This record gives sequence, structure tokens and C-alpha cells, in this order.
Amino acid sequence: MSALIEDYALISDLETAAMVGRNGSIDWLCLPRFDSPPCLAALLGTADNGFWRVAPVASGICARRSYRPDTLVLESEWATATGAVRVTDFMPPRAQHPCIVRVVEGLEGAVHLRSELRLRFHHGRVLPWIRVTDDCTVAVAGPDAVWLHADGPVRVRHDVDRSASTVLDFTVPAGRRLALTLVWAPSHLPALPAPLCVPAETILKETDDFWWRWSAQCRYEGPWRDAVVRSLITLKALTCAPTGGIVAAPTTSLPGCIGGERNWDHRYCWLRDSTLTLSCLLRSGYRDEATAWLDWLVRAVAGDPADLQTVYGVGGQRLLPEIEAPWLPGYEGSRPVRFGTAAVSQLQLDVYGEVLDTLHLSLRAGIPLPAHVWDLVEALMGHLLAHWREPDQGLWQVRGPGRQFVHSKVMAWVAADRALRMGELLGRNGASGQWRAMRDEVHRQVCRKGWDAAQGSFVQSYGSSALDASALLIPRLGFLPARDERVLGTVRAMHGLTRGGFVRRYAQGTDGMRGREGAFVACSLWYAHALAATGHPRQAREAFERVLAIRNDVGLLSEQWDPEAGRQLGNAPQAFSHVALVETAFALSAGSSPSLRSPEASGRSRSGSP
Repeated sequence: MSALIEDYALISDLETAAMVGRNGSIDWLCLPRFDSPPCLAALLGTADNGFWRVAPVASGICARRSYRPDTLVLESEWATATGAVRVTDFMPPRAQHPCIVRVVEGLEGAVHLRSELRLRFHHGRVLPWIRVTDDCTVAVAGPDAVWLHADGPVRVRHDVDRSASTVLDFTVPAGRRLALTLVWAPSHLPALPAPLCVPAETILKETDDFWWRWSAQCRYEGPWRDAVVRSLITLKALTCAPTGGIVAAPTTSLPGCIGGERNWDHRYCWLRDSTLTLSCLLRSGYRDEATAWLDWLVRAVAGDPADLQTVYGVGGQRLLPEIEAPWLPGYEGSRPVRFGTAAVSQLQLDVYGEVLDTLHLSLRAGIPLPAHVWDLVEALMGHLLAHWREPDQGLWQVRGPGRQFVHSKVMAWVAADRALRMGELLGRNGASGQWRAMRDEVHRQVCRKGWDAAQGSFVQSYGSSALDASALLIPRLGFLPARDERVLGTVRAMHGLTRGGFVRRYAQGTDGMRGREGAFVACSLWYAHALAATGHPRQAREAFERVLAIRNDVGLLSEQWDPEAGRQLGNAPQAFSHVALVETAFALSAGSSPSLRSPEASGRSRSGSP
């Protein structure tokens, strides 16, 4: 049923999102939030798992499509034997109920179209009860009700017995419009949902205006501005506006290898994304979003530092039980399909560094920190002082026995370094002696045990010769200067992880799972960033533009890229990929100037080096 991953565009109301295919079919929609059960899940199965298609009858994919400039309003056009038509898809920023509006506009001649809505609640498997009321079709299952309304003449057919579908047939001549509006509401509310009482044209204008105002705040003026703005809009679209959390992606179980088992649920908020996301937003001029993200972070990590998780729900919830969904055959047969994530129970020491790096960056940027944040800093550092030597599951959440991951140790160094810097800024140096000693010890240990002299590179874990792309972050984190010979050697060694000019996370087989995965998009961008920092601007630009070339037709990136098959892999669109795109564009456009996130940029000398 599902198309190629790159055939999907994103629309969002800043609390949930839908994936729209080039054939006019919405094959993925979770209501009412990103992490709610999907009610349209054909993306991971078949038509019987739920879809909503609006397109000319007997027509295939659209002739062309694009977002309206600087918005998240999608326009798709079809040319048929009888005329041409445009479908405009959007979700208005949430006021009360989640809502999708699909405006059909005749461009030439007269075109016969069909809307087919097949809802499947509770993860794509529960058929709803369908009824008609107040010129609307209402589908109800348990706590969920979805209302569908057309503001023009249509012929309605309900296939209740066979597929629980609602089919609307209509003809649109040139110059005429017809809007279809779908709204979710709790099933116990009897009243007509508010969005159905507002003209579609009014909602469209308000949505356009919202995105134009938001995009106008962007401060980036360098090369590739269109790509940067599109990435920032995508990041905004993955934001849960009421809470400030940003999900890693709006989808689950899109595979890193077709037919493989690396199928994870990314509809949650990872702490390790926080530093890069916050930096990206601040540099681009989006202080309100950065402040909201920081507020979410402080609320989410509140409590015993021993209970710090790597990932939380969009509201900061901690329990995200991982289940498998055998009733869904998976994207192109890639099983299992997973909902929830077992990563909440893993030990991943790098998150302490990521939280403290985020707090330090916020303080430097002048974002007011709550009074209790220093207590949080001391609690996190107290726990890390006692546990930083332990093995963990690392940045990539490897399943299996823990290891002494080099990136985790580097981030322990970052934690101590940023805590010390925050103490200097705030005049709070009570534990600085212990923190400084830890910082120096971690640095010495990483440089001794994480370095492989034979290949002239930092490696994935102590005692291993396996390379890991996370080592490319060492200069950006301030652990070593970009022109240090060990950094230069590590960047050269990354050629061993490249496939077709793109960079994998690590070598095949090092995560204990079967099959190979694609090249990781963010890692390819880290490589471009590192090339620029180490004095190779031409190669850096080439590496960056290779990534730009694999965006889909509306500028979106997934988690991975398969260089052999020439297709996107993994959950999409991926926030980590778009954050890395923006960060790398800033780095390349600024030449060799230091990163905003680098401690060197603050005018202080680096401490703890051998």
C-alpha cells in the first residue's frame, strides 16, 4: 500500500502530524497527539489499516507538488484528460481540536474526484461505527470520534459492511472550490467540533499567515537559505506547542533496512537532541521555541538524577512501554512494527552531558533559568561523579551488554566542563574541585583508551577498533581543537565508514542486530561540518550538497539514505537530520569561525587537555 518514504510530505498542527503521499493519500495520522495511536496506518500495512485519499478518479501520482513558500501548506496538482485540479492540504495550528483541511480547486476543464476515508482506530486495527449527522459523517470507536464534512455538493456512499469506508464523489470545474474538513474530538462530546463551523478559506488564510510570520523571524541569510528555512519549518512542525517538546520524527517503524528489524518508534523526545536543537533554534532567531524546549527539558528531568532517561513522551511522561504490533505487516514487510520504546530503561550516560550542555548554552544566551536549576546541576553532577566509569548503551542505544563507549565518556567530560562554566557565570563553585578533577581524569582516559594508534583515530569503545561517526563531534564539543592531530586523523579515518559519499554510524555488526542499514543522514552532515572545521572547505561543501541532493521534492529528509538503492530509509521526516542540516549550513556559511556551541566561542580557554 505504502509508497516510497520520500514520496511523503508532512503537514502538522504543532501537536500531531499527517503524512501525505504523491497519490493524494494520507497514509499516517495519529490523533490527537504525535504519540497517540494511529487511526490511519496504511504506511505500515495495507489499505485495511486506514487511509484518506483525495484525488482525481483513476489518476495516479500528482504531476507536481510543493509547499507554499515559507509555509507548511502543501499544494498538489493533477492533469487529467478532462482538466486540471489542485488539492491544498494543511492542518491549522491547534486551537482546540486537531483538524485536516483539503481544499480542491478546479484549474482547467472539469475534473471528477473521489475522497475515500477508511479509518482504523487503535493502531490501525479497530473498525469504527459510522453514522451521519448534521451533514457530516461521524466515525466513532471508543474514546475517539472523527467528523468529516464537505462544504459543497458531493455524492456520499458508506461501505459499512465491507470496509467501513466513506466515499465522496464530486466534480470540480475550473474556478470552483470544494473543501473537505476532518476533525477529531472526544467521542463523548455531542456538539459539532468548532473547526467545522469556520469557513475553510478563513482557516487557510490564518494558517498561511501563521507560517509566514513564523518564517520571517529566521536570521539565517547565507547560502542554501531555502533549505535552511524548510528545515526550520519542519522542526517547528515536530514541536508539541503546549509542552515545548520536539519529537524525533512523527512516524514509527520505518526501517533502516528494508525487511530488517531496526524499526523503532521515534514519536518521542530524546534528550540528546536537546543541545543541537536548542543551538539550532537560537542561532536561527527562534528564542520563544528555545525557551519552551528548555522549560520542557527542566520539567521532564525533574526528580532523582539516577532516574534520568534518554527519552520522554511529548508531555514529559516517563512510561513508554514498547509493544509489537503483529496485525501490521510493516513497511514493505519490515517487521516487527513497534509502538513505544524500551530505550527508556537503558543506561545512556551521554544524556547527563547533553542536559548540562543545554543548560549552559541557555545561560550564555540569556534565557532566564528557574532558581532551582543549580540544584539540578549539582544533583546531576553528584550522580555522574559516582557512575561515569560504568559501561552503558551509548549514543546509538545499542541493545545488548553495555560497553565503555567513547562518546559517552566525552559527554561525561562535557558535563563536568559545562557545570564548571555555569558555576563561573553564576558564582557557584562549591563542588568545582571535584568536577575539575573528574573532567581531567575523563579527558586523560579517553585520550588513552579511546584512541587507536594503528589507524590514527578515536574508536567506538575502549578496546575496540571499530570506528564511530560520533567521534566527529569531538571538536564541536570542545573536547579537542579542530586542528589537533588526533582530530585530523579521526576525520581522515571516517572514509572507512562512507558508502557512496555518505557516512554510516558505525560498521556493520557492531550493534548486534542482523542486516545492514543505510548511511545516517546526520552523520554525513557532521562529516561536512568536521571537514570545514579542519580546513577542507571544498570537500565540506561537496559533502553538504550531496545531502541536499537527497532531500525529497518538498525538501524533507528521513533518518537514513541507501546509496545503492538511491532511496530514503528510516523514520521521516527526522528532526536530527534537519537540525544537522541547519547547523552545518551555519558552519559552512561562516567559514572557519568557531561553532556557537563550542566553548572556544565564549572566549574562554579549554581546560582538561593533556
